[in-house]
Amino acid sequence: MARKSGAEIRVDETLRILDAVGFPLALRTAAMQRRLARILLAVCKLEPKAAWSETSFWKGAGSWCPRSRDIIIFVNKHYGENISSGSYDDVRRKNLDFLVMSGLVLSSPARPDAANNDRTRGYALNPVAADLFRKFGTSGWKKAVATFSESYPRLDDKLLRKRDQKKIAVKLPAGVAIELLESSHNEIQKTIIEEFLPRFVPGFEVLYIGDASLKTVFIAKDRLQELNFFELAHDRLPDVVAYDPARNWLFLIEAVHSSNPVSHLRHLQLEELTAKCTAGIVFVSAFKNRKTFAKWIGEISWETEVWLAESPDHMIHFNGDRFLGPHKKQGA
Repeated sequence: MARKSGAEIRVDETLRILDAVGFPLALRTAAMQRRLARILLAVCKLEPKAAWSETSFWKGAGSWCPRSRDIIIFVNKHYGENISSGSYDDVRRKNLDFLVMSGLVLSSPARPDAANNDRTRGYALNPVAADLFRKFGTSGWKKAVATFSESYPRLDDKLLRKRDQKKIAVKLPAGVAIELLESSHNEIQKTIIEEFLPRFVPGFEVLYIGDASLKTVFIAKDRLQELNFFELAHDRLPDVVAYDPARNWLFLIEAVHSSNPVSHLRHLQLEELTAKCTAGIVFVSAFKNRKTFAKWIGEISWETEVWLAESPDHMIHFNGDRFLGPHKKQGA
């Protein structure tokens, strides 16, 4: 593997700084991310061999405050880009405007009222952000990140419309704790783990927990593979997968709020997917109460189990020839 140049290492480090303060890098391709970093380095007046402590920032009149055209010249000269001199507006709209919005860069600090298309408009590093760069690689950098973040909220939270959603704390065996987004569906998942499994599956191991919003929340991939479980694609997995090592039973559990009990079709799909699994399979539909269960009773498949959170000590067995336990696999 070719050794990276000093310029490329400097770009990598700049991307670390951007990521630390929540710049939305995920919205850009890798090439676009690196161009953004080079443009920011031009605003900082940092050549590849310069020390981070030499970062230039706005101190008032006479400070380094390059125009977009000057930035293009700097980047092409020191960082191997080949940006056309006529692309200054593109550089502004696709890069500098985002850096300004993040709080890292000031737009025309000497003349804040200058029009966007004013060719004399310059860009300078915000003095509040100076230590993010000047202290990079030192013991004081983390404090600099925290100080900047107090003044400027993460831009990725704003642009990606992230919400501060309430979470549900869930305790797993061995003291492991996870969080699910607050929802009626996830409340049922919590009761499955904290009420159903301890009652009916002593010594259980949780191998998978999904979340409608967060997708996979917890997964014991190696353990599932040991049991020859099927390909772990989220859209095919039930809400909760738990294992009973004493009986070698694997519980596939659907938390039912507004959809997806273990219906006849779902039952058949899961049977086919687990045909090579070395554990016996138990299928469970979990409901909050009888009222919800009543809406779905016509869809519940035979040879599956039903559990109601409002009556946690009891189970309803849609059994063929037995109570709780795996049934003979189709075709076996």
